[in-house]
Amino acid sequence: MKEELLSKKWKAFTAVMLGIAIVSACSSNEGTVTSTTAPASTAGSATEAPAAKKALLDIRMMVDAPANAQLPSDAEDFVKKTIEEKFNVKITLDYMPVGQDYVTRLNTQLASNQSPDVWRDANGDGGLKYVLDGILADIGTFVTPQAMPNYFKNWIDETVFQRYQFADGTFRMPTPYNKELYRTWYIRKDWLDTLNLSVPETYDEYLNVLRAFVNNDPDGNGKKDTFGFTTATGGDGIGLEWPEYWKAGLVFASTIKDGNFIDMQTDPRVEQVLDDISKVIGEGLVDPDWFLNKSPQHVDRAAQGKAGIIMGATKDFAFDSNPQSLQSKTKALFPNANWIPFTPFGSQPISTGIAPGSPVLFPKGVVENSPEKVERIVEILDWLAGEEGYILTHYGIENRHYTRNGDTITLNTEATKKEITDKGDFLKIWDFFTPETPTVLGLTIINANESDRDREISKTILGFPSLPYIGTSLTPPEGFDLGTFRKRQRELQAKAVFDDKSGKNWPAYREELMTKYNGNALFEQYAAQIKAAGLAK
Repeated sequence: MKEELLSKKWKAFTAVMLGIAIVSACSSNEGTVTSTTAPASTAGSATEAPAAKKALLDIRMMVDAPANAQLPSDAEDFVKKTIEEKFNVKITLDYMPVGQDYVTRLNTQLASNQSPDVWRDANGDGGLKYVLDGILADIGTFVTPQAMPNYFKNWIDETVFQRYQFADGTFRMPTPYNKELYRTWYIRKDWLDTLNLSVPETYDEYLNVLRAFVNNDPDGNGKKDTFGFTTATGGDGIGLEWPEYWKAGLVFASTIKDGNFIDMQTDPRVEQVLDDISKVIGEGLVDPDWFLNKSPQHVDRAAQGKAGIIMGATKDFAFDSNPQSLQSKTKALFPNANWIPFTPFGSQPISTGIAPGSPVLFPKGVVENSPEKVERIVEILDWLAGEEGYILTHYGIENRHYTRNGDTITLNTEATKKEITDKGDFLKIWDFFTPETPTVLGLTIINANESDRDREISKTILGFPSLPYIGTSLTPPEGFDLGTFRKRQRELQAKAVFDDKSGKNWPAYREELMTKYNGNALFEQYAAQIKAAGLAK
């Protein structure tokens, strides 16, 4: 019955989405964007830095942010105030969770000639379509080691920067990224203990745990109301968090083996993946809302005790010291809850090294009409990449939210909670340009709330095996619509799970992707780029 209900949900959803797609193409209000605009300020005060003596500029940025984060009032937003005074600008910061709503909102603005002055890409193709459509500017004369010494010294070296570019220009600026890998699964250890089970170390053991979580009342409430695994795809495909990919030998997100590029999402072995996913769904082992869950709804369901296994991607995903973590949210309802990281695949790598983050993009109109605005934005971004900007956007104000002794920063957790976390956790928005990796700047952070358990989690995750980053940026052929290709791929995979209930038709679906949607040309170009970078044998 659950399987039939999911199938009906899928069919109903696809019919509704056809209508939504038509409406959203014409809508200027798709998604929810929160923005904050500063009141006019007086330029040139005696305490301002030299940059503040430049002409006052209005700058609008659009960035992705966690769903549960929001900016406080201007009076309480010390980051915004600092940037505006230091660089003599008025900032409007639009922010929303990454996803299709973000893309739709941005595309609507671009179509109406009301684009932000700079934005973080969320389209999935690294800005390629925007380049082909003539929307992006070449920023090679603006983003240089001379103009951005902090950025190039601390985060993105020139080789990585150049390999990240498209062949005919410098159109994108890779966001600094965390080279430490924290993407793994988490499991309710307290549920395992209740059921006298060990942490699964193989896929078969994982399956047995799923069954036990569904059938053996791990929360002890006398009801059959718990599930094994949960994820969130927002009705768009099946997602990339299922352990069934790894069971088939596919590693997130792409790898090079024997000089050949392996795409986790379209490999022939996805047939087995779809078979196995269909089986666990058919057996009722998966949160029935997984397909329609929009992140972080699956995290909320796990915190509410509806599922016992979930994937996390951040260091503090289940930390005691993170008040917004899965662990903290779950313990608020279930005091004995204990989420721990695990992998059911032993020494098999579960991820590859991280590529540069989603790029920062500038529209051509701003560069052509207001080059001084681009220069000012570049100054701001470089400041964010330096020690002063990094510390402010991650830890707050010295002697208020933290104290400093040399390179050691000790957090004032009480003030941080009161003035940052409880005010919308707004530093999670302003830290969009740099990841939580203080060691890059030689800093040591002491958080009194960080528990031995937190430190053990971090140590455990970093001990999981991984493969190196493939070593170069891969870009589709000119004119290739990667967004449409991936969208059709996701549609076909959802069709396999909900309609076919197996992977039996994946060879035919894959053939459609490789021919009608030009996947062969895509992967031939990737192979050529890998070879050109000297990575193929």
